Formats: sequence, C-alpha cells, structure tokens
Amino acid sequence: MTQDIERILLTRDEIEDKVSEVGRRITEDFRDKDPIFVGVLKGCFIFMADLMRHVDIKCSMDFMAVSSYSGTSSTGAVKINKDLSQDIEGRHVIIVEDILDSGVTLSYLKRYLMGRKPASINIVTLLDKPARRKADVFADYSCFEVPDAFVVGYGLDYNEHYRNLPYIGVLKPEVYS
Repeated sequence: MTQDIERILLTRDEIEDKVSEVGRRITEDFRDKDPIFVGVLKGCFIFMADLMRHVDIKCSMDFMAVSSYSGTSSTGAVKINKDLSQDIEGRHVIIVEDILDSGVTLSYLKRYLMGRKPASINIVTLLDKPARRKADVFADYSCFEVPDAFVVGYGLDYNEHYRNLPYIGVLKPEVYS
C-alpha cells in the first residue's frame, strides 16, 4: 500500500496532537451539556475513536452511514444507508466527519437532523478541504485544512482501501486515474 502514496501529508504524531487539542476544546465547550456524537461512517471511525478518548464529559455516541461518492467524485445525491438509533430532540449534536470536502453531504445531513429538533448541531472534522466547497457549510471544529489533493489513510479510503494507514497520505494519481 505504501508504494501507492505520493507523500505523507500528516504524520501519526501530528494527527494525535491535533485530535487531542480538539478533544480538549470540545470538553470545555460542552461541559454539563451531555452531547451526542454522531459519527458519519465509514470514514470517521478511526478519528472518532481517537477523539472520544480525549473528550472528558458525559456524552453518548451514535452512527449514520451516508453516501454521496462513487470512486473519486461526489454524485451530488445523498443517500442515508443507516439512520440514528437514538432520539436527538433537545440534545446537543456533534457530527463527526473525516473530511469536509464539497460540503454537499454535510449540508444535507445538517438539514436532515435539524428536522429532529436538536438543541444544537456542531460539526467536527478531521480534514477541511475548502478549495472544493460547493455547499455553504463549515466545521465548528477542524483539525487540519488540506490542499485539493486525493488523500487517504486514518479512515479515509479509495474504493474501500487505505483506511488502515496510520497517517494521511496523498494517493498517487496513477492509482485512481
């Protein structure tokens, strides 16, 4: 797998330091609020697991599976494959996402969840790629801003591969072209 990586963009240590910092910020901001963290599968799973180890407050977790990508590009159509199993009415919701790219999925998801009358919705993302933004959505907590490159690792994939890399790397174009 490593032969498919053009360069390492973020090391394991850089990721750990920033995730820890964001976890402490969320702890401060949501103390005594009992938020529910909603992970957007599959990409969030490593980030969310590490983030939760740095959040020191009463909280709960749930997951959604949402798709809008085929290969390397967004289809523009958002589909919910797995919905929440908990009621979020009156709860402070923190959506956990691996990457905020076009914003189409998160914009849809935020509107969808607002219909369930939560107390608030915040977004935390590992990676923010503003160069590709199509929807008017922003992360309340973002670990890293990244350039417009195809990145994999630490939960992010290309055709379900590379999620297990312990770093964020730029995939060689010949792999996905």
